[in-house]
Amino acid sequence: MAYLYLALAILFEVLGSSFIKASDGFTKWIPTLVVIVTYVIAFYFLSLCLKTIPLSIAYAIWSGVGIVLTVLISVYIFKQKIDLPAIIGIVFILIGVIIINYFSKATQ
Repeated sequence: MAYLYLALAILFEVLGSSFIKASDGFTKWIPTLVVIVTYVIAFYFLSLCLKTIPLSIAYAIWSGVGIVLTVLISVYIFKQKIDLPAIIGIVFILIGVIIINYFSKATQ
């Protein structure tokens, strides 16, 4: 159940981050409210997952998956460009998350 909470935390955080752009510097009220609500929900689910998953592991997964999802939203929804060095950096982050989850004793 802890990983379900973590997945929900990541999804709500990515949604909130996406609406930060849509809020236009917090000048548009509806996107701003979406940011606030989704961040509260994200941190609530993060707090639930931290009852079981160590903070270091949860945050590594949160940041790795969050980065990938945010990049995908940036490229496909906001039509932003991503270059090869950015892709390589993201792949390194994902490799780090995979190494932590499959090889670190901290996940046990």
